[in-house]
Amino acid sequence: MRTIHVIVATGIWNLDHLTYRRHRFAEFLQKQQETEEVIWLCPGQKQTPEVTKLENGIYQWIISDLGNHKVQRFARFIPLFYQKKLRGLSNYLAEKKGSCLVKLWYTYPAFPTLHKIYDWDQIVYDCSDLWAEQLSGKFSLLAYIKQKVILKSEQRIVEKASYITCTSSFLKEELVKRTPEYQKKIYTFENGVEYRLFQKQEESALPLEKEAITIGYIGGIKPKLDFYLLQQIARRRKEWRILLVGPDGTNSSQEFMQLLEEPNIQWTGSVPREQVSEYMHTLDVGIMPYKDIQYNKAIFPLKLFEFLAAGKPVIGMNLPSTKAYAEEGVYELLQGGVEAEQFIQACDKMVNTAGNQEWKKRRKQLAKTKDWETIFQEITHINKETSM
Repeated sequence: MRTIHVIVATGIWNLDHLTYRRHRFAEFLQKQQETEEVIWLCPGQKQTPEVTKLENGIYQWIISDLGNHKVQRFARFIPLFYQKKLRGLSNYLAEKKGSCLVKLWYTYPAFPTLHKIYDWDQIVYDCSDLWAEQLSGKFSLLAYIKQKVILKSEQRIVEKASYITCTSSFLKEELVKRTPEYQKKIYTFENGVEYRLFQKQEESALPLEKEAITIGYIGGIKPKLDFYLLQQIARRRKEWRILLVGPDGTNSSQEFMQLLEEPNIQWTGSVPREQVSEYMHTLDVGIMPYKDIQYNKAIFPLKLFEFLAAGKPVIGMNLPSTKAYAEEGVYELLQGGVEAEQFIQACDKMVNTAGNQEWKKRRKQLAKTKDWETIFQEITHINKETSM
């Protein structure tokens, strides 16, 4: 029997022009022989039509937010505000009853009462973040209320899920701590890489000079990054170029705007998916400068294996989930109150190893073992086991 997959996502497909784990998983499911269709169910602004077919064949189904202000997003987690809006999906799936299996994949803990609108063949929660924590690490009364609402929503989903997959061992431990009675159905599957995409190294047409040593971060520019540290590094190593590639997710915060005033900071903004590899190859060292906050403890960054797949050495900060991959000439992890000079010394060391062919081969070798296709096949294998 063919299968309809409904994926609960954070927002519309091209919300910030970044490709996350959920996007890759949706594309993986879309190309499976037994798949009838994939529905990308997401919150979004009020618009018509409610359902659209994306270029990749995936159907995007929008559940409109209470309003367009950021503070109104809490309604995604409270049934009173979204339940009636699910009727269209409920009616659509009712028509498919008996002709297809229908599976629900949560990648974001919104709409926790979806289990009530249909007799799902399976419900799975793929947890990639501490969704209830603040990206900035700052406390406020509003943040506290939001935390309680999201945790309650997540609890409901965990209870109904056939199994839960986490992107880091820290996330798994947190879920087990909160829901010990469900620990036997919680697994860890770290993020991977589309390895082949980072093997193309053609002549670059990017508007970047090749003279300066270049260290860089590629991904969403968000409050979880340590902008102050980057500013200190930029001032101490004016001969370096620090390249930032990705959309501004800080809402033009003061810290980020001040960082951009440094002459050797270069920010590209959002770039097309196909150019990410090209920017990777312009770097001497890939950096992941994350703050020492609770939210970052659970992160397994998508860029770690992408940098390595491109043959680049990497320096990470405050990412305990990546500790197992620390290796000389490959990946260095700095933790705690990291000072600018400490980070610079790590960069100097990695710059000296960047072109070493043996280490370059080792970086690629490690990344190749983490291909998305393999990871998703393993998750699908659990899927089949729990369906029996």
